Amino acid sequence: MVQIIGRRYDTQKVVALHCVEGRVAEIEHVHVDVVDSAQEIPWLGPGLVDLQVNGFGGQEFTDPDLTIEHVEEISLRMDADGVTHYLPTLTTNSIATLTHALSTISSACSSSPEVAARVPGIHLEGPYLSPHEGPRGAHPQRHCRAPDWDEFSRLQEAAEGRIRILTLSPEYDGTADFIARTVESGVVVAIGHTSADSSQIRAAVDAGASMSTHLGNGAHGQIRRHPNYIWDQLAEDRLVASLIVDGHHLPAAVVKSFVRGKTTDRCVLVSDMVGMAGMPPGRYENSAVGDIEILDDGRIVVAGQRQYLAGASLPLTVGVANIMRFTEMDLATAIDLASRRPAQLIAAPAGAFEVGVPADFIQFAVPTSGKNRIQILATIKAAKPVYGDLWTPAI
Repeated sequence: MVQIIGRRYDTQKVVALHCVEGRVAEIEHVHVDVVDSAQEIPWLGPGLVDLQVNGFGGQEFTDPDLTIEHVEEISLRMDADGVTHYLPTLTTNSIATLTHALSTISSACSSSPEVAARVPGIHLEGPYLSPHEGPRGAHPQRHCRAPDWDEFSRLQEAAEGRIRILTLSPEYDGTADFIARTVESGVVVAIGHTSADSSQIRAAVDAGASMSTHLGNGAHGQIRRHPNYIWDQLAEDRLVASLIVDGHHLPAAVVKSFVRGKTTDRCVLVSDMVGMAGMPPGRYENSAVGDIEILDDGRIVVAGQRQYLAGASLPLTVGVANIMRFTEMDLATAIDLASRRPAQLIAAPAGAFEVGVPADFIQFAVPTSGKNRIQILATIKAAKPVYGDLWTPAI
């Protein structure tokens, strides 16, 4: 039996989770006086769930040379950031590259228990996105195009059915029918990188689209102040908005307004980390989007300009701390937006304080002065520490 002790992130009560065969078998409430008051009891919460990870450490998932070993390395690297489940994310590229990457990720899930335990599916962001400057962001224009059901079916076949989220733009004729068919097949359809008008957004949601990918990004530098695709998605109660709250993609006032408009019930946090995350500042050739620059402040931009971002370099732990600071959100809600809520969107497992559930948790410390992220002390999967050491009270 494994024992996990910590202060619950939601109730602030100290508990001991007794785990058997990787699952919670018993929850014991611990009186604080049992634990030495001089010890700093860590917070205990569900493992984080990231719906948008493009790569890490110099390796993109959207790569014609992607290997099973690459997928395994990135998957294990997620442990250090408290991420117990994530979706490898592929961006707009040639069908040959996408097919190879999807097949490789699927093979990694089949052959590696470590990958299978961490990857409940794949997020395909493109190629059915707007070709226009601004909305397409860093996605290569030559590969942006209208949805094609036969083509998507071939991509899903290459993924062996593992595509769980498809981000697309509903600005093309016939997209509503495509969305309805995709949703019927069990895939979550998200709106993103779009220049769609109000009627097209509404038709997409009526057809089953249920998510907005990184709302407020993948947009024109200047848009009309009233009728625009950001307001339309913000006002649509049937859309859950994913937000990149790294301090670069959205100003604090925008984050606060989005959360107030959508409510916390309709927001999730994503990192949108790209393959260059974890690399030092400089200029790089990127297999997914071409030339990019990592600036001294951590921003990743399309090389040669400063307006259009090319993904993010900071993990979900930063997003949790920032959204608390930007919106005065409580710890429990912020953690939920990076764990339970995204897991619910894709029907993935998530750690919970319930008997019988998988013991996927994090022990962590809240941000202190000068720190911009929660500090992961231990990441726990199936009751085993995969990063750090389990905290136990000193005797």
